[in-house]
This record gives sequence, structure tokens and C-alpha cells, in this order.
Amino acid sequence: MSKLIKSPAEIKAHGNKPKIIQEFVGRLNSKTENISIAKMNSPDGWIESGQTPEFDEYTIVLKGILCVKTKGGMTEVKAGQAFIASKNEWVQYSTPYKDGAEYIAVCIPAFSPECVHRD
Repeated sequence: MSKLIKSPAEIKAHGNKPKIIQEFVGRLNSKTENISIAKMNSPDGWIESGQTPEFDEYTIVLKGILCVKTKGGMTEVKAGQAFIASKNEWVQYSTPYKDGAEYIAVCIPAFSPECVHRD
């Protein structure tokens, strides 16, 4: 069924500093369970708890640098680059650099607090 999403739903972010999450498609805003699409604005110095989610997460950085820590090490994802975090693998996101980062996150299936499994 076709549907216009007129505006995103703002979701309270997890982490040490306020972060803006705008969910366009997902469980909250569009009642979509198989995918979520959200725009993130993270300030400099932001870090969230590690997690082992039950979803694949595809992230595209629009501005700044997003740091992604996995058991394999740390990756800096710069504007114009993307990162794929596989489900059931531990991951931790942060934006330690000046001006933070702006990015799009796509989760399959859709993000939910119950399936993210934070540390």
C-alpha cells in the first residue's frame, strides 16, 4: 500500500549526550516492522552503549565522521561512505570529533528497543 510520510517521529536516543533521531519509516512512525529508516544527528563527544542487535544496520554518513567499534576493531566512516553492521554481532557507535555527524540508518527488520540488546 502506497503511503506518504509527512514528517518523522522524534525518538529519544540512547547515549551520554542528547542526539536527534528522526524515524521516517519504522515501528513507531509508519507501523512498519520489516524495515526502519531514520536520520540521525549526533553531537561531538556522543557515545552509546555497545549492543548486539537482532537486525542488520546499514548506515550512510552524510556529514562528519561516525566511529563504529566492533570486535574486529574501530572504523571511521566519513561523509559519503557507508557501513554495514550484521545482526547478532556486537557494535558500538560514537561521534567523538568536532561537529559530530549526520547520517541515515536503515535497519532490517525494523529497530525496536526490545531487539537491540544493549550492554
